Amino acid sequence: MREAFLQKVEKRALVCDGAMGTILYAKGVSLTRCFDELNLTSPGTVKEVHLAYAKAGADVLETNTFGATRLRLEKFGLEDKVREINLAGARLAREVAGDALYVAGSVGPLGIRLAPLGPTSLRDARECFSEQIAALVEGGVDLLIIETMSDVHEAAEALLAARGVCSLPVVVQMTVQDDGRTPAGMPVEEFTRQLDELGADLIGLNCSVGPAAVLDALERMATVTHRRLSAQPNAGMPRTVNGRNVYLSSPEYMAGYTRRFMQLGARLVGGCCGTTPEHIRAIKAAVRSVTVEPARARIQIAPRAARTQAPLPLETRSPLAAKLARGEFAVLVEINPPKGSDASKEIEAAQYLFEHGVDAINIPDGSAITGRMSALTLAAIFRQRVGCEVLLHYSCRDRNVLGIQSDLLGLHALGLRNILATTYEASRFAGSTDHLVPLEVDSIGLVRILSNLNQGLDFGANPLGTQTGFLIGVWLTPGNANPEEELGRLEHKVQAGADFAVTPPVFDVEQFRKFLKRVEHFRLPVVAGICPLTSFRHAEFMNNEIPGISIPPAILERMRSADTGEKGRAEGRKIAQETILAIRDLVQGIQISTPFGRCDLAVEVAGVLGKRKQESAVGGVQ
Repeated sequence: MREAFLQKVEKRALVCDGAMGTILYAKGVSLTRCFDELNLTSPGTVKEVHLAYAKAGADVLETNTFGATRLRLEKFGLEDKVREINLAGARLAREVAGDALYVAGSVGPLGIRLAPLGPTSLRDARECFSEQIAALVEGGVDLLIIETMSDVHEAAEALLAARGVCSLPVVVQMTVQDDGRTPAGMPVEEFTRQLDELGADLIGLNCSVGPAAVLDALERMATVTHRRLSAQPNAGMPRTVNGRNVYLSSPEYMAGYTRRFMQLGARLVGGCCGTTPEHIRAIKAAVRSVTVEPARARIQIAPRAARTQAPLPLETRSPLAAKLARGEFAVLVEINPPKGSDASKEIEAAQYLFEHGVDAINIPDGSAITGRMSALTLAAIFRQRVGCEVLLHYSCRDRNVLGIQSDLLGLHALGLRNILATTYEASRFAGSTDHLVPLEVDSIGLVRILSNLNQGLDFGANPLGTQTGFLIGVWLTPGNANPEEELGRLEHKVQAGADFAVTPPVFDVEQFRKFLKRVEHFRLPVVAGICPLTSFRHAEFMNNEIPGISIPPAILERMRSADTGEKGRAEGRKIAQETILAIRDLVQGIQISTPFGRCDLAVEVAGVLGKRKQESAVGGVQ
């Protein structure tokens, strides 16, 4: 069947069907439903859509399996039905297609970013695609259409998975924006070359944009590949009418562009979101009116150089970076963003710490679920009004990659150079479910984005023309219940470009010492967290409710004996000072928490290090 399909598209263009989701929605299926599950729960509805496209003249029917990979089905609790759903999808399409039409197994993106930006490895992605494709092949599909891919690396894993499972023809379709680039910024010429080299049988575009933008992109693709092309655009850009998305491109308009697609070498044409059987009927008529011409000679274009810039030397990025590069001991103190919009108390606290020789102010990214000023804003205020160094925590929570990149470029322009990359600060969300929200990128991916910016590249590895000079910090939890996982993630962070690590508060010195032995080969400067306990209740809370923190029984007993009030605070201060002296030679700095905003307590705790020369301290924070 592979040879039959490929020989057929050499002789004439084939018409693929149109949107599945658009028609199912029009039939009353809720957008919150898993459309793929309808293969099992409402097979008659799915067959009705296939039959409508077959009657409209489609040569190829796509299975209703766009989101039927394990990772996407997990969101609906259907991850154990991957084979069942895909098998049913292939058989439903075959029942309508019979022997007269081709059935294409639809394989969509996983819905999560892959490494190095996301948590899913390339190997895991390939296994996920292989599982779906194997079921589609078992169901009797004639070819595979890997579609709506925005990341060429993910498309490549899907293609390689297909090649590992079967010998069927494979169509790979990317999605682009109006400028002919993927959402990650890769130009059409680049992903076309890569997919050509990987051996995709047809290379094309679908979704996201309408026929005009697809035509522009196809013109560019035709200059760098001799392979046949495919085009399945949306029916224009959607417009919201009475709360519903309406696609305005008429069947005649789509048909007119189909003729132009074919002149560029498109041999599989159809539609995506918003297209209906009426659109496919018009496209079929257009295909019949055009005579297919032989393939044109390929025009070679030299591959684009990445133009990566070497990162700036560590000591030139910021005063804090210079201190770490010289091997000097750094003292940081935490200040939380204020509730509301008045930061006057925080400014006063920062000035106090600055005057007492603290090297940098550490600003967590969000604390609790109350309305607080953003950490980014407070960092800019400190930098502009106090002139102190800032270590800004930046979490991936509630942020997409484009927004993260824009934030980081803006922070650099404001003079903020020190970033602690976190996935989310779960310990700061007691009573909140924010940390359960799916993330587009985690801290490892965030480090990769920072590292790319330091090399003059955006997150898609496209040259920016300028480079940043961020000092990149990462979170390290010696008390993680799964130390092997922590070590593995640290290795990935270092490979991605981490410059130093910060830990939660340290209480168990022996545990901390043993863990540092296991990570010393990374040669990564470590800044240890220090938290002065204020009462036995405070100690109990941290020991039992803050992940990654373990307080030895002896310290708990000391705090129990001291109880509350000034005696308890004095004992907590003493324990913090003892901890600093015990780990002084193991780390390259400390980060002191400020319970109840007591900056004077932090200064007292740091005083155990000895009186610091004022002129040296001032030079370290400007």
